[in-house]
Amino acid sequence: MEFHIKEAAARVGLPTHTLRYYEQEGLLPFVKRDDNGNRIFEEADLTWLEFIVCLRKTDIALSELRKIVELTQEGECTFALRKQIFEKHKEKMMEKQRELDIAFKKIETKIEYYDKLEKKYQEEKESVSPKA
Repeated sequence: MEFHIKEAAARVGLPTHTLRYYEQEGLLPFVKRDDNGNRIFEEADLTWLEFIVCLRKTDIALSELRKIVELTQEGECTFALRKQIFEKHKEKMMEKQRELDIAFKKIETKIEYYDKLEKKYQEEKESVSPKA
């Protein structure tokens, strides 16, 4: 099945200008064009785009994605190099996760602090208000 850029963009949840940008950046070298020069996306292209979207959510650099594409085009002899890029990125993600875990704990602590303040405030308010 083939898709034009609007359909492909909708399928992967990106604006069309982002797909054009990714192509300009060398991330979509496999996308074909019809006789009028319109991009034609196939299922494999959409699968690759979904993978790009996933990786971009993890803050991978476009330069790293471009390198993966270049290595992919070079063939099977680059498996180890591609794997290294992903291992390095995984380490960055793990470090970021550790940082987020620390931040999450600090936020939880602050919420607990405010819970205690609210409870104390309510108790003081109840002890001061006249009872019927």
